[in-house]
Amino acid sequence: QVQVVESGGGLVQPGGSLRLSCEASGFTVDMRTIAWFRQAPGKEREGVSAIYVGDGTTLYADSVRGRVTISKDKDKNTVLLQMTDLKPEDTAVYYCAARWGFVRSEWARQQAYDYWGQGTQVTVSS
Repeated sequence: QVQVVESGGGLVQPGGSLRLSCEASGFTVDMRTIAWFRQAPGKEREGVSAIYVGDGTTLYADSVRGRVTISKDKDKNTVLLQMTDLKPEDTAVYYCAARWGFVRSEWARQQAYDYWGQGTQVTVSS
């Protein structure tokens, strides 16, 4: 069964860190683009970051650049999203998505992705 499953969300104070995981099953992430999107209450879903595992290309939204790092776990069929210096505006449900290949101009276009996880809640609050 082809699927991606997110984990690692939770409640964190402003300035804190979290590491989200996107575990893929039924396919290898090696020739895929894996992206993270988020949706805050009352807002549209937006792209946060993406990685084309084939060559390691990484992309980031302006709102998170410098605070977020996307990478592939060396030992697992998993992509990680390390988030630091979290802010209340980072509060959202974070979704992992996967697609075959890589098109730079489409990295944040939801319709470009074939597989989606159920999401993991990230809450940044004191």
